[in-house]
Amino acid sequence: MKTLMATYSKCFIVDIDNVGSMQIQTTRLALRGTAEILMGKNTMMRKCIREFVEENPDTPIAQLEDCCRGNVGFVFTNGDLGAVREILESNVRPAPAKVGSSAPADVIVPKGPTGCDPGQTAFFQTLQIATKIAKGQIEMTNDTHLISAGDKVTASQAALLQKLGIEPFTYGMSLLKVYDSGSLFDAKVLDITDEVLTAKFVAALNTISKLSLALNIPTEASVTHSVANAFKAILAVTVELENYSFPKAEIYKAYLADPSAFAGSGGGGGGGGEAAAEEAAPVEEEVEEAPPATDMFGGGDGGDY
Repeated sequence: MKTLMATYSKCFIVDIDNVGSMQIQTTRLALRGTAEILMGKNTMMRKCIREFVEENPDTPIAQLEDCCRGNVGFVFTNGDLGAVREILESNVRPAPAKVGSSAPADVIVPKGPTGCDPGQTAFFQTLQIATKIAKGQIEMTNDTHLISAGDKVTASQAALLQKLGIEPFTYGMSLLKVYDSGSLFDAKVLDITDEVLTAKFVAALNTISKLSLALNIPTEASVTHSVANAFKAILAVTVELENYSFPKAEIYKAYLADPSAFAGSGGGGGGGGEAAAEEAAPVEEEVEEAPPATDMFGGGDGGDY
C-alpha cells in the first residue's frame, strides 16, 4: 500500500458491499494498465497510512485514514478519473433479494401472470397483493410496490421474488470519495462537466449584469449593455435633430425619411434587382383571334349549297 500511495496521486474510495470476488477480479482485468485495486483489513490499511505519513510528514494523504470505515477498498490511478469511473460503474451484476439485506432501490413487481398454481393464492394474500385466476394460474392485477429503498427484505418478500424469478438488485463498486493530489471530495463532483461549468458561469454573468444595470453600477459584465443603451439614447435624440447627425445614425434617419426605399432590402441574393424590374414592367395581354366562321357541315364560307 505504501508503494501505491507513493506511485499514484489519485484514488477512489469504493464501497464493495455484496460484491463477489469474481466480480472484483473482472474489474481488475478491465483496469489493468490503468489503475490498481487494493483491498484489505481497515486496521492494516490505517496502519500503513500512518506509517507513510510518518515517513513523509508533508504529505496530505493522511486524510485517507478516516475513510477506512466499513467494507471499503482503494482504486489507485494516475489516469483520467472519468474513464476509471466508467469502468468501475459498468461492472455490475444482478442479484436476488436476500432476507435481512437492505434494499438499495425500490422494487416494483409488474402485473401479469405469475406462473404459480391457484393453490398458492394465500401466499399473495399475505403480502396484500390483488390477484385473479386466469388460464389455470395466478395473475397479478396491478403493479405492486413490494420493497422501498432502504427497507430490510423480509422472508415473504424474498420468497415471492424467488418464485417469480426476479433478481431486483444490481451490485457493484459504489464510489464514496475521490482523492486527487491532496484534495478529498465526494464522488458526485465528477458529474460536473465542462458544459455544466459553462452554463453556471454564463448564468452568473447574466445575474451580475442585471444587478449592475439595476443599480447603475458599471461592471465588466454589464459594460456591453451600458454601451448599447447609451447608443440607443443618443440615436433617439439624433433622429429628432435636423442639423446634427453622425455616421452610424445616417441609416436610421434615411429609413425614417423614406421607408419604401428599404422595402426590397430583405430579398434573396443575386438577381433580385433584375427580377424586381421584370415584375415592375407592364405585361401585355395577348388577344386571341376568333376562328373564322364555319357552318355546321364544316364549310369555310357558310354560303349556299
